[in-house]
Amino acid sequence: MVLPANPVDQIRIPMGIKSRNRRLEHGEYEALREAARRGRSPFLWPAIELAIETAMRRGELLKLRWIDVDLDKGLALLPDTKNGHPRQVPLTPAAQATLSRLPRCSERVLPITDTALRQAWDRLVDRAEITNLRFHDLRHEAVSRFFERGLNIAEVALISGHRDPRMLFRYTHLKSQDVAAKLSALHAAA
Repeated sequence: MVLPANPVDQIRIPMGIKSRNRRLEHGEYEALREAARRGRSPFLWPAIELAIETAMRRGELLKLRWIDVDLDKGLALLPDTKNGHPRQVPLTPAAQATLSRLPRCSERVLPITDTALRQAWDRLVDRAEITNLRFHDLRHEAVSRFFERGLNIAEVALISGHRDPRMLFRYTHLKSQDVAAKLSALHAAA
C-alpha cells in the first residue's frame, strides 16, 4: 500500500521534561506561616518546617515514626524512600526544635493522611494568596538552602537522598544575586 505522505512526518519529538524552578519568593515564607497560624490543621506548619529543614518528600514526612527519630544525635532514619535506599537525615537545629514541639500522640511524627495534608496545603496557599507553589517545591527550597549555607555536594546528597549529582542539581536553584554578593565579599576580602 502506497501512502501519499509519511504519517509521522508531522510528529515532533518531545524536548524533555521541563523541570520546575520554583522557590519561595520574598515574603512567602512569612505569608505561609501566618496563613498556617489562622488555619485548623495543627500539623501543617510543622510539616512545612520539616520539609524545608530536611528536604524530605511529603511521603517520607508522613511515614516518619518517632522510633526512627533520635533528637539527641540529631538524626532521622527513613527506612522507606522513593529510590528504595534507606537514609539517615541529619537534622538542623530548627528541625530538632520543630520535632521537640510536636506531641507524641501517635506512632507517626505527623499523624495525618496524605489527602489531609494535600487539602490543607491547597487551602493554605489560597489563604496566603500564593500562586504556583506546590508542597514538593519545598524540597527544592531545602536543597538550595543547604548549598547556600555552604554544604558541599556530598553533604547535600546525603541529606536529600539524591544518588545522582545531575538529579541533585535539578533541585538546586541558587539565587544569582546571592552568588553576586558572595563574589563581592570574596573580592573585598582579597
